[in-house]
This record gives sequence, C-alpha cells and structure tokens, in this order.
Amino acid sequence: MTKPNSTSVQILCAEMIRWMKEHKKLNIYVEPRVMGELLSESSYFNFVQTWKDEKEILSLHTKVDLVVTLGGDGTVLWAASMFKGPVPPIVSFSLGSLGFMTPFHSEQYRDCLDSILKGPISITLRHRMQCHVIRDAAKNEYETEEPILVLNEVTIDRGISSFLANLECYCDNSFVTRVQGDGLILSTTSGSTAYSLGAGGSMVHPQVPGILFTPICPHSLSFRPLILPEHVTIRVQVPFNSRSPAWASFDGKDRKQLAAGDALVCSMAPWPVPTACQIDSTNDFLRSIHDGLHWNLRKTQSVDGPQDL
Repeated sequence: MTKPNSTSVQILCAEMIRWMKEHKKLNIYVEPRVMGELLSESSYFNFVQTWKDEKEILSLHTKVDLVVTLGGDGTVLWAASMFKGPVPPIVSFSLGSLGFMTPFHSEQYRDCLDSILKGPISITLRHRMQCHVIRDAAKNEYETEEPILVLNEVTIDRGISSFLANLECYCDNSFVTRVQGDGLILSTTSGSTAYSLGAGGSMVHPQVPGILFTPICPHSLSFRPLILPEHVTIRVQVPFNSRSPAWASFDGKDRKQLAAGDALVCSMAPWPVPTACQIDSTNDFLRSIHDGLHWNLRKTQSVDGPQDL
C-alpha cells in the first residue's frame, strides 16, 4: 500500500514488486489505484492481483500474510483501516515527514524484507479502539451505527461553532467530567505522539495498554489529561442543554455530527495491529521521538563554569 500522488513512491513500488516477484516468488496484492498505475507503466505487472469490492476487502486477511506500506504514518493508518478483524503484520517503509510507525528505510528494502521473510521478527502490537455512535432516537444501546476502528485517536470537537464544546463523559457508567472547551481526544497509546501530544497529553510507549483522555483547550486551568486502563468503556454524550452540536472524527476522517442527546461509545478493539520493528519495540519508540520530535535536545552544560566547593 502506497502514499498517493508521489512519483518517487510509484517508482519505488514498481521496483520493489519486481524484486519480490523475481527473487522471492511472492503472490502480490495491491490497491486498485496502484494496479492502474503499474499497468499504465508496463504490461509486465499483469501478475499483480487486486480486489474489486468491499466483500473482497473483508476477506483480505485470509489471503495476505504480510502488508508492506510505502509512505508515512498516514499510510499505516490507511492500511490498518482495510482490516476490520485480524490484521497481518505491517512492514512500513518511511517515505513521509514524521515516522513514529515507519522504522524501515526504503534504501535498504532488499535487506529488510530478506530478514523479515526469513524471520523471526520483533513486532509492536498496537491497540485499536472501536467506536460507535448511538443516536438519541435509538430505542436501546444496541441500536448503533456501524462501528469504526481507530489506530490513533477519535476527536470530538466544536467544529465551526463559536460556542464551547459541551460534553458529558462517563467511564464504565461512572461520571468522569464535563468537557467545556474546544473538545476532547480519546487516544490509543500509539496515537499518544499524534494529536494528543499537541494538546498536552503524555507520550506513552505503544505497548502500554491504556486509553488517553486529553482535553483540547479546556476552559479550566485544573483540567489535566488522564490515562485510563484498556478494559474500560468510555461514553461521551452531547447534553440536551448544549448550545451547539459536536463533531467526531476518526483518525482524522469519517467526520460525524453529534446532536444533542447523541453519544459516542469507545472501547478497546479485540484485534490489535502488529507492526514489524527494526530492532525492538522500545528501541524503535525511543528513536522515533528523538529523531522525529528532537525530544529533550539541548546543548550540554559547560564543564568549565562555576562549581560547588
């Protein structure tokens, strides 16, 4: 799976597919868009397979043993979203701007894939959240909209409204708080270095099980972010006295309006996303925050200054 609208990615994709077929004798599936790009380049790629509809996508996990992504973290999010149940291991090559989930360098793709195909490999199990909307008109809590899986976060915000978001939050039916501000982020630990981080949330190792509860610009100085255990169910409801609706977005897409009385329910999904590590989970995580964020980068204090006697 590849980042769209990139000539360099298209060239690398064609080169990598050719190498995998000729040297590794693999059966290769690509997205329909990529299939069109390959065939427009050369009829050589007739051996490549793709899928036609949603039904075939649902059975992809029975045919695919390994997913290779060429792009940034957004490409990994897109690849994970294709699998609603079990997810094959994802090998992600960094061709984006920030790479918290893309530890492999495309220049060494032959050695990387050679090593991964021989095995064994170290993986990071990245938890996903399952989210569904319950409308005020629903007769019971089981009458919900189609669930949506997120690998990074679900965001509930005030959209274009000039009024503060007004959200009532519950954790396993216990009242947590009322959010009054720009909104709320419910994040996985993999998503802790994404939007949640920009809103003041902690950076959390992706294999720590938990859900981050991070307010966006809260109108309260004492509203600090929380980290809740993975087994809880979180319910965010727009109260009937809210001045305006709220909006929910899932990994930055599939935006849905939440009117007064509507609720968003989130819990940990049963199927995590395994991503291949370059070294191991902790080493890859620490390297990503050092390289991507320049975390705690500072000039070393001079040794020839004043000293205690």
